[in-house]
Amino acid sequence: ADFRMKISIIVAVSENNVIGKDGKIPWHIPEDLKHFKEITMGHHIMMGRNTFESIGHPLPGRVNLVISSNPLYSPEGVSVFKSIEEAVVFAKTAGEDELIVIGGESIYKSMLPLADTIYLTKVSKSCEGNVYFPEINNEEWTTISLESHTENPDFEFRRLERR
Repeated sequence: ADFRMKISIIVAVSENNVIGKDGKIPWHIPEDLKHFKEITMGHHIMMGRNTFESIGHPLPGRVNLVISSNPLYSPEGVSVFKSIEEAVVFAKTAGEDELIVIGGESIYKSMLPLADTIYLTKVSKSCEGNVYFPEINNEEWTTISLESHTENPDFEFRRLERR
């Protein structure tokens, strides 16, 4: 039982750190959705209740872990936990090698200090929004890969590893 489960975060952020507006993502990048699917497929994914409800259904091919303090909350096709700690233990016990955190703001904030990797999509525009990703401290993270895409808007796929 000494194997270590990796904890990763996947997120798309605008230049001003916005990740959402009123439960929606404020840009349309089909390629980012494809990238998200490739990275998360087959893994345990962790999200808050708001994120789950904005998606509207469990993501297929993944074990959906939803954090909610409401003991009566039990949508079909997901496992609900009252704390991130319980969800982490659940994934670890299931033998997961990489737990991937998919949002939202408060879950990202809690999980950032525990994360080993960030799959960061940097969207080259400033957006109006009311949901933010916490500040990434560059002294703690190294960008190990970067792939630029010229689209509308332009974006980059970055992979950050904890130093």
